[in-house]
Amino acid sequence: MRQITNTILMIRPVRFRMNEQTAVNNYFMEDIDLNDNTINLKAQQEFDAFVAVLRAKGIEVIVVEDTPDPDTPDSIFPNNWISFHSNGTVVIYPMFAENRRKERREDILDILETKGFLIENIVDYTSAEEEGLFLEGTGSILMDRVNQKVYCALSDRAHEELVIEFCEDFECTPVIFTAYQSVNGERLPIYHTNVMMCMGEDYAVICLNSIDDMKERKNVLAHLKGDGKEIIDITEEQMHHFAGNMLQVAGRSEERYLIMSSAAYKSLRSDQIRTLEKYNPIVHSTLDTIEACGGGSARCMMAEVFLPRK
Repeated sequence: MRQITNTILMIRPVRFRMNEQTAVNNYFMEDIDLNDNTINLKAQQEFDAFVAVLRAKGIEVIVVEDTPDPDTPDSIFPNNWISFHSNGTVVIYPMFAENRRKERREDILDILETKGFLIENIVDYTSAEEEGLFLEGTGSILMDRVNQKVYCALSDRAHEELVIEFCEDFECTPVIFTAYQSVNGERLPIYHTNVMMCMGEDYAVICLNSIDDMKERKNVLAHLKGDGKEIIDITEEQMHHFAGNMLQVAGRSEERYLIMSSAAYKSLRSDQIRTLEKYNPIVHSTLDTIEACGGGSARCMMAEVFLPRK
């Protein structure tokens, strides 16, 4: 079982903008004074530059163009509705925002099959939407594939029942907690696990201060340390610059890279950078518009493909 892959699926946006349906509980989003067409154009430019940076390192990036209809402002974040697993399983997830459910596209499976990937089975949790239960893919669940554990910060977009169901289906141990951020003096749940935590092969980047319950914090640390992970603790301010929203991938000749946005990189201290660079070079790209309007960053844009090849 591998923790990282060298193949990434990314969706190029055509109608990217601030999504009013996700703004209700994504406190990373910011209102910027640009019209929607300008925002989308800037997002496309950032997307294209990001893809070029990844491909230059030998990372295989499968780019699928979004369609103008239906209106899917957050389609640039495919990892929330789909995940691809090494046993040939594809998982489809239940989404909190109704307009995000329109992002789910069967033709993406056809595209992957034409590129030589083998799909053996589809596990579909979307019926949970009818009960008001959600689990937004690898935004909500952070997988330690080698040690068969799933880390999940509970929120309106990650319900405990579904985390446990996923772990039973995939024979993983759940590590469940709630992570918070300060919003206007109030502690509110962080919408996705992958903005406060990143799982590498040999390390974990995590905002420990966001886990207010000390028992939960100790439990998360015990699991990470017990599995031999070096802990890189980030501050809440760094997290707000998306320093938790990173992904380790393999590139040319299986070299490891840690992918993040330039805003995340600039927020890191020199000692944190040194620790991370012991394990892999850092690759970053400017994603300012996508981060401000979408409330997500580099990791959210990359759906990892672990499917076997035919």
